[in-house]
Amino acid sequence: MLFDVKRVRDDFPNLQARGRDEKPIVYFDNAATTFKPCQVSSSTQDHYCHRTANIHRGVHYLSEQATADYEATREKARRFLNARSLSEIVFTKGATESINLVAACWGRTFLKSGDEVLLSEMEHHSNIVPWQLIREATGCVIKVVPINDQGEIILEEYKGLLSSRTKIVSMVHVSNSLGTVNPVSDMIKLAHTAGALFLLDAAQGVSHEPVDVQALDVDFLVFSGHKLFGPTGVGVLYGKESILETMPPYQGGGDMILSVTFDKTIFNRLPLKFEAGTPNIAGIIGMGAAIDYVRGLGWADMIAYKKELLDYGIRALTAVEGLRMIGTARNKAPIFSFVLENIHAHDIGTLIDREGVAIRTGHHCTQPVMKHFGIPATSRASLAFYNTKEEIDIFVRALGNVIKIFH
Repeated sequence: MLFDVKRVRDDFPNLQARGRDEKPIVYFDNAATTFKPCQVSSSTQDHYCHRTANIHRGVHYLSEQATADYEATREKARRFLNARSLSEIVFTKGATESINLVAACWGRTFLKSGDEVLLSEMEHHSNIVPWQLIREATGCVIKVVPINDQGEIILEEYKGLLSSRTKIVSMVHVSNSLGTVNPVSDMIKLAHTAGALFLLDAAQGVSHEPVDVQALDVDFLVFSGHKLFGPTGVGVLYGKESILETMPPYQGGGDMILSVTFDKTIFNRLPLKFEAGTPNIAGIIGMGAAIDYVRGLGWADMIAYKKELLDYGIRALTAVEGLRMIGTARNKAPIFSFVLENIHAHDIGTLIDREGVAIRTGHHCTQPVMKHFGIPATSRASLAFYNTKEEIDIFVRALGNVIKIFH
């Protein structure tokens, strides 16, 4: 069965939105956040309109219903990632908080002076700064794996930096600024051979291809709901149960305890130990609807269609005069970062916005990537499965108009 993009687009009302001067919007900013299908908004609206209540400890009907809906998402996330146990699925505010949780709870407990944390040159700031904070607290050392000029991790350098001092590797699955899809299965095996844990930042990866945490044997994995066509402000931390059991809580408060006295607190079982306070209940339920939606599309057809968009976009953009692509990895997602000769990225973004084309400009929270390529910023067009080749054509024509204005 071929991927039916026209049918899929009907599920996303935002795709019918109008921009400046009532022009149809071409939304190519999916790496920042994705549009949400009607099924997601309907699920959150149903909670707020018909099933609002706090979860877990209520004995009344609405609380029981809200709890059931909330915990159903945990099972959906478990199946989505193929985790062994519900105890391994922790709800957070997103990938950023998930990384901070691991850095704070595992890092402060197990890292000491001289231990090494291995990152890559293509990491998002949210996978750099938390480890720097832990470095200040523990005296650990951060080592950085370089990338080549195609935007790929140099595996020989990665192997060379792994040692008995490496305690954890924390790296991205799919680069948000380059589109690079990293060979994470091999990288995880190499880390484990060196005796290190591996945290996978799958914020972009979970919408690109199926992820099986057991097959990968990854120790931690993080993602955000809003980059998986779900609500903002929610996300998942997957962690092996045996590791999560050894970590202290991230925050204190309600629901993460079994009993409290002024002398002692006994913490709750996994995963509730890491979920203090009233969560974003409607958002979690909406994330469950988003997981259902993505699973229902069929990975094989979706991946094949996005590969068509990738190949078409590369051909169209490389034909643009004066355009230099930043990120030309052999294995990449449909994320196109580029610079235009003598035209600032912000000018490009502003001018094509007048044509109804929405892209992202700047450093994309990956300033080390910009430093590697010797540029202050790029323009980035990031596509999802609901985008089309016709939209790519509109985008390229808008770029042509920008070039005419400047030259």
